[in-house]
Amino acid sequence: MLPETTPEDDGTTAPPARDRRPADRVTLRSDLRAALPDATAAVVVTAAVFGFFWARMESGESATVAVMPFMDDARTYWMYLLSQAFGWSALLWAWGTVMLGLLLSGPRPARLPVPRGTLERWHRTTSLTTTALMFAHALMFAAELVRYEAKLGWAGRLWAGFADSFVPGWYDSGTGRVAIPIGQGALYLAVPLGLLFYVRHRIGANSWRRLHRFVIVVYVLSVWHTLLYGTNVWYGEWPRTVLWLLQLPVAVLLLLRLLRPARRAERLGAAGGRGRGSLPGWVVRAAGRVVAVAVVVGLLVVVASGRDGGRERPAVPPTTGRTRPRPSEHGPVRSRRPADGMMTGDRATTVRGSRCASGAIPPV
Repeated sequence: MLPETTPEDDGTTAPPARDRRPADRVTLRSDLRAALPDATAAVVVTAAVFGFFWARMESGESATVAVMPFMDDARTYWMYLLSQAFGWSALLWAWGTVMLGLLLSGPRPARLPVPRGTLERWHRTTSLTTTALMFAHALMFAAELVRYEAKLGWAGRLWAGFADSFVPGWYDSGTGRVAIPIGQGALYLAVPLGLLFYVRHRIGANSWRRLHRFVIVVYVLSVWHTLLYGTNVWYGEWPRTVLWLLQLPVAVLLLLRLLRPARRAERLGAAGGRGRGSLPGWVVRAAGRVVAVAVVVGLLVVVASGRDGGRERPAVPPTTGRTRPRPSEHGPVRSRRPADGMMTGDRATTVRGSRCASGAIPPV
């Protein structure tokens, strides 16, 4: 979410066209070089998260194992753990880049801890890193599925892993039928929306600005995917509460961005007033502000009440059978093979009286 203001929007005079040097234009190549330190930090964080998940699984304290007891062998399911680690790093980096984007595109603070140009560069590089982490998350999940389909030939294994991970609607088991397409939607929107910045001079600044606003949709889909399918936040315990809490600053900054936009054309004013655009446009802007207020209030209610859509942890986890069923990307699935000898997934972890029915989207 890069800054959307131009000199004309702020009421200042734009520099003459001859002073705009093409050499000063930000390029993808330069940002990729600048993203190397950021990407290195992301790899270090991912390795730390992977080590944490490994240790939890080895100690028997893993929430993933509580949800899917057959996954009690970190050495067998290390690619699954690495997929989880990449997913959490991607969500953390997405949170950071969205926060930077909202800070830069909203009301300008009187003081910034670093120069504005540095913040803009950080926003671009963290956006590129986020996209790479999202792809790595999906790729490692596909690799785990390729490993699982050992009875198929290599062509069949590769197709099964690719289709379940990257083809919307192909994964047809359990909560993944909803959650995986949501995650795929986030990835497939993130790539073009992030790269359009580097060709904005060809598509026009206004077109790029309108499209870039949908970056927030990528973040919403990512959080939804995690809340719906992340075994680490599967139960209604403190990790899930923290994830909800982290959305409060995003929602507040978004609300400030809408209430006090930097661009004059986006200010609300009176409906149909002079310089305020058409009535439908005013209605859309007003509705956006109402929705943002509702989101902030909803997040406060969720955190205060504790009704965050988490499942109830079963007192006694289901026992495993001889044949281990097919794991999901984040959460459990119902086995595609009834002979596996265990009831996995949503039915196994849904306690009578639970606030979440099997496969349902967590309520707010």
